[in-house]
Amino acid sequence: MGRADLHIHTRISDGMATVADALTYVEERTTLDVIAVTDHEDARGGLEARELAAKRGLRVEVIPGAEVTTRQGHLLALFVERTPPVFRSVEATLEAIHAQGGLAVAAHPMSWLTRSLSARTIDRVTARNEAGVTFDAIEANFSPAGRVSAGRVARRNAERWRLPVCGGSDGHHLPQMGTGWTEFAGATAAELRAALEAGAVREGHSQPPTLRQIGLGRAALGLAWGFSATPRKMARRSTWRGAG
Repeated sequence: MGRADLHIHTRISDGMATVADALTYVEERTTLDVIAVTDHEDARGGLEARELAAKRGLRVEVIPGAEVTTRQGHLLALFVERTPPVFRSVEATLEAIHAQGGLAVAAHPMSWLTRSLSARTIDRVTARNEAGVTFDAIEANFSPAGRVSAGRVARRNAERWRLPVCGGSDGHHLPQMGTGWTEFAGATAAELRAALEAGAVREGHSQPPTLRQIGLGRAALGLAWGFSATPRKMARRSTWRGAG
């Protein structure tokens, strides 16, 4: 069985590691076969990581992605070449992700510690059952943001949604990367995609590092950097539009 961490952040948004450092860490310090770089509102980190991994001839394959802010909460967009539009309804964002051939995962659902999709929103989307306006999977997230709701999410999914369950670390610091993963048959990004589409995946996780292990100062800096990630992205986009 292969392992993929489908939720990693870099300095492109609110992670504390550069793309190059993140790649070195997962290559040398983890058993991951595939990673998805999912920076907030920005697919550039994943695209850069995929190119750099190929140039270095790394064992680990990279899926370009983004963590997209919808009006109802965060979505992971996987296998995308462009950043999907932000601050749209979850339904419109799902359509946009699928229109470019991507897959959509509900990130850290029902968490009150970060922008997350509510049970009511997921109920609405799954009941709609419309082509293109669907979740391809739901994330089992045991990061500090995700574990507050992990048990309730698992029960609700088993009882109502019945979505494939994938795993990711939501890693913003190097020691977090690889502590949450998706297991699948195979070892490549293409085989991972096929497994996700077939619903033949399962989540796995280990104990994430403590704040002391990360470093209290580094963790505090990461929180401050994280809270400013989406506003920084939106300000930059406004500047680009103004310049055009």
